[in-house]
Amino acid sequence: MTDASEWTGAVGTAWAQEWRRTDRSFGDLTAALLAPARIGAFEAALDIGCGAGELSLALAGRHPSSRVRGIDISPELLAVAAGRGADFPQVVFEQADASRWAAPPGERPDFLVSRHGVMFFDEPAAAFAHLRGQAAPGARLRFSCFRAREDNGWVVELAAVLPQPPAADPHAPGPFAFADPARVTGLLEAGGWRDIAFEPVDYAMVAGEGADAVDQALAYFQRIGPAARILRGMSDESRPDALARLRAVIAAHDSGGCVGLPSAAWIVTASAP
Repeated sequence: MTDASEWTGAVGTAWAQEWRRTDRSFGDLTAALLAPARIGAFEAALDIGCGAGELSLALAGRHPSSRVRGIDISPELLAVAAGRGADFPQVVFEQADASRWAAPPGERPDFLVSRHGVMFFDEPAAAFAHLRGQAAPGARLRFSCFRAREDNGWVVELAAVLPQPPAADPHAPGPFAFADPARVTGLLEAGGWRDIAFEPVDYAMVAGEGADAVDQALAYFQRIGPAARILRGMSDESRPDALARLRAVIAAHDSGGCVGLPSAAWIVTASAP
């Protein structure tokens, strides 16, 4: 997808403009991540890498007496989140780097959540240690992250029809940096978290719906994700053939007007002392 340094530029703008389709693409994962029985009660929640605010607003809607704070480094995404949250006075959106964020006095969160927002830390162990230090005693952490690249059919299939960049460090900040549970366990333990557990979730990444589902999905992948980055770097001469190949992959997943590509994630939970 992208690295953290780009979220304040063109990539952040693209994600802000595509927030409806992005929320849809994560729909089944979001439902699992925010399953009420797994969350329970909280006084103050922190949504890490809140993006356009979907998780923050869902939590606020279910817990109207609780405070919710969403933080992100993208001003474009935060502007969308603030607009969506105008009717939720208990929700605050703040531009901040989670690895340096300071809890306001009297507002240390007792529930921390993130949908695919924690894999971009430059120094993840230090970031998790910092967040634990800002959290209330006994706070609970719950986040999602992609499992291995090869477990995610949407990546494998799209990559098969597009030219690929040289292999990168699998532990470098990025969408698959937290694929290895042993590594993530070590990072969380180094940050002072305990009771660490992993739940695998398989879901369909819905990229298009309706009569023009294939066109929607093709447009979406040209703006969001690793395919978009590759396509932007291609010449005008080679891009049409690549788009035709991409369309064929997408069309193969069109089932009754719904394009859903196989995706695989972890839901990781931990607690603070």
